[in-house]
Amino acid sequence: MPFDPAVIRASFAVVERRADHMAKYFYAHLFAHHPGVRDFFPEQMAEQRDRLFAALTQLVLRLENPGQLTGYLRALGRDHRKFQAAPEHYPAVGASLIAALRHFSGHSWTLEIEKAWTEAFTVIAQVMTEAAAEDEPESPAWWEAEVTNRRRGAPDVVVLTLAPDRPYPFTAGQYLSLCSPRVPRVWRPYSIANAPRPDGSLDVHVRRVRGGLLSTALVEDVMPGDRLRLGPAIGDACLVPGSRRPLLAVAGGTGWGQIKALLEDLLAAPDPRRVMVYLAARSDADQYDLAAVEQLVDRYSRLDVLLAAPADGADRTSANGLLTDSLRAHGDWEGWDVHLSGPPGLAPEITELLLGLGAEPERIRHDPVPETLNRTRPLTSSDWFLDRRDVAWINRTELGRTEPPAPEA
Repeated sequence: MPFDPAVIRASFAVVERRADHMAKYFYAHLFAHHPGVRDFFPEQMAEQRDRLFAALTQLVLRLENPGQLTGYLRALGRDHRKFQAAPEHYPAVGASLIAALRHFSGHSWTLEIEKAWTEAFTVIAQVMTEAAAEDEPESPAWWEAEVTNRRRGAPDVVVLTLAPDRPYPFTAGQYLSLCSPRVPRVWRPYSIANAPRPDGSLDVHVRRVRGGLLSTALVEDVMPGDRLRLGPAIGDACLVPGSRRPLLAVAGGTGWGQIKALLEDLLAAPDPRRVMVYLAARSDADQYDLAAVEQLVDRYSRLDVLLAAPADGADRTSANGLLTDSLRAHGDWEGWDVHLSGPPGLAPEITELLLGLGAEPERIRHDPVPETLNRTRPLTSSDWFLDRRDVAWINRTELGRTEPPAPEA
């Protein structure tokens, strides 16, 4: 590694508490010196500034693991094709990043620190641009997809069916990022809620998030005939090929979409495995896809589904209690493959519970989990330091994994 990770970490700690101010300075510097790049960014920049610092944080955290850092950067490089990032943009970004770091480091900034950051960004740019160039002959930067069907599952949930304009390769259990012209240049990740189909169509289950620009547009405004852009499929929370172990799947809310895709994948070929699904919701009214659940149970004799939803008006603690009590009642989960999908708190809580009930950690699969679901913007530098941001597209590019798991030996 040509740069000193210790120098990078120490200098980053100096500016971290002034993250929001530094991010504003960075973008002001970038747009002032290179006004042409402004068109690549969303009109509302508040969340974009969050993403900048979240990305820097993830990079700094990976400095001690070069393999992990390289994988993460390669995934970011491929993913940034959909933002139309080109090799000539990286020097501009690097110059503005150094300028912002220098400005907010004050008297602690040294030539040694500048050298380390310059070398680090050179590595970042090289890895990302190489990955993007390698990916270009293999796949488009994005797919255009028409919304062919829209179903309201609950007051704040819709199921959208999409028809990509060309073949869209993916494996059941993966997710994609998408954006809508109704909210230009705002991309968000959503699980693909079906196994591959002969007609190539895709389903996504979308819940409106308070303050979420894209989720609100998708739930309230997007209609059949609208066109969306899709990034490539990513993620490795897929079925392990060749596994004969029984399968436990735990889904909460729209996390059901990912589990539904895995179940459809199992049904595509004879599979004698036993499958147990625990489907949690905030209330009976929030079980928005029960018709599909019943169809799967009818088709698959070794599939058992337990619904965990408290009475209407109960709080989330009641829903969590029903789910965890049901999992405890089963007893020993040793020897089971486990898939978890749902809101950010579900995977860590259920993982801890299942490990105490005999599940093996290497058998538990889920998408990367954001550090927090706090979507309010920090008001002070102390808020930034004490309260990590939830930036889904950064957190879900964990380890740069874009391929499904390999078959077992």
